[in-house]
Amino acid sequence: MSTKLRFGVLSTANIGLKKVIPAMQQGELTTVTAIASRDLAKAREAATKLGIPTAYGSYEELLADPNIDAIYNPLPNQLHVPWTTKAAEAGKHVLCEKPLSMTVAEAKTLLDVRARTGVKICEAFMIRSAPQWLHVRQLLDEGRIGEVRAVNAHFSYFNVDAANIRNQIETGGGAAYDIGCYCIQGSRFAFGREPRRVVALVDRDAQMGTDRLTSAILDFGSGQAIFTCSTQQSPFQRVQILGTRGRIELEIPFNAPTDRPTRLFIDATGDLSFSGITMETFPAADQYTLQGDAFARAVRENTEVPVPLEDSIGNMSVIEAIFRSGKSGQWEQPER
Repeated sequence: MSTKLRFGVLSTANIGLKKVIPAMQQGELTTVTAIASRDLAKAREAATKLGIPTAYGSYEELLADPNIDAIYNPLPNQLHVPWTTKAAEAGKHVLCEKPLSMTVAEAKTLLDVRARTGVKICEAFMIRSAPQWLHVRQLLDEGRIGEVRAVNAHFSYFNVDAANIRNQIETGGGAAYDIGCYCIQGSRFAFGREPRRVVALVDRDAQMGTDRLTSAILDFGSGQAIFTCSTQQSPFQRVQILGTRGRIELEIPFNAPTDRPTRLFIDATGDLSFSGITMETFPAADQYTLQGDAFARAVRENTEVPVPLEDSIGNMSVIEAIFRSGKSGQWEQPER
């Protein structure tokens, strides 16, 4: 293996072109060697614009390239598992965009793929490599706010373009798959375990069929998480983690800015005038760069990736239970 983990990128998806590829090109341990599209002209255009050495007109050609160590898979959601499987079978490690799959059953097939191929497979929840979330974990482990009792999360944006992939139900569009997954991931991360049951309200767009407003309660036994996500709401995001002795607030929990510090608020006094709040700041950084380096380090050192398959299956189990509850109107148990 070269000094840096050499990535090949499947498709010219916007998240790759605009965020992930430029970020990984800045990584200490990552470089982007090739990009593929089913349209060779698109691949060449992206490669030229981003300074990527090689462009391919098919995904198969990319997977056959011996100069690639790992694949970044930002394909539409329904193609995540099929092409992650093909990449692994070609001997490539895989960093796959969230959500990892469309169903729990589909995600579980990757357990066998990982066992058979011996490669690393990681869901690209960049927050799990972000300094503010890693510090939250440290604060919770130290008991800074006592025992976690509640997590309140919100994530929303406004997009009613029917041609946008986030609004196409057959490709796994909608609020829960696209952004609710972050609220679920953050809640499970804060509690450090899986919820016992969930109940949800799901409002679907009459024309597009996607969930445009989804709210859920996750029952963790000794605590609860509540979140709302929406694709047709004023853009906003916030996470509050409340414990028996204090509270942690992540100001911009998911799309951490790259041009200014990230702020974390800790209140261990309960003073409603907010005079007891302390603020911690984290220098501006690109969490996609950090994610790539963390993944590359796991490959290089043969250690666990930031988001292993078991974690991804847990997250997908909650998403599925939320959709079931949205239909039944009842509490539903996530699949174990």
